[in-house]
Amino acid sequence: MRLTKVFVADAGSTDGTVELALAMRDRLDVQVIPGGLPSVGRNAGARLTETPYVLFADADIALHDTTLLRRALDKMRRRQLHCLTTNIWCSDGDWRDHLLYAGNNLVQYAGAWVKPFATGMFMLFDKAKFEELGGFNESALYAEDYLLSKQVSPRRFGIVRGNILTTNRRFRKMGHAKIATMFLRTALNSWNDSYFLRDHGYWGE
Repeated sequence: MRLTKVFVADAGSTDGTVELALAMRDRLDVQVIPGGLPSVGRNAGARLTETPYVLFADADIALHDTTLLRRALDKMRRRQLHCLTTNIWCSDGDWRDHLLYAGNNLVQYAGAWVKPFATGMFMLFDKAKFEELGGFNESALYAEDYLLSKQVSPRRFGIVRGNILTTNRRFRKMGHAKIATMFLRTALNSWNDSYFLRDHGYWGE
């Protein structure tokens, strides 16, 4: 595992993320790089990678399934996919959290047939295709992950069985109703790229 290269794009966090990441250097090759908005940090890390695949993940997700990455890579290679994601779950959430994440997972499966949808919580990309698409749009102020993943052909998009765990911190901070409304508006603006270039208050909350 020490050969695994991990880039932590940090935008001045004060919650101990950097310290926690660097504490894992005995097991992982960790490098902290300057971040910013997610699109900026993700692109910065991708530029430094030298592997055929690059995995984008949020800082507050947990890969509790030790087979997930291996199975994801196997599926990417076997089906020659350009992008792959998995289901998201919140183990310590209440029924509202479970309902919203179940809805997210359902939309991912439905979108896989028409307009792929993968969140930045877990987004495995073929690096050559990632570069061909121009990476994450750094002008995007909202849903930069969806703005990129929807450009992938449904035939080259996959969802690997299983899930990653995340927290409900965003729901607690912004409220379930507001998040649900933002998700709905995102779906309704699937073909309106300019919508994602406007500030919807997601990162300012």
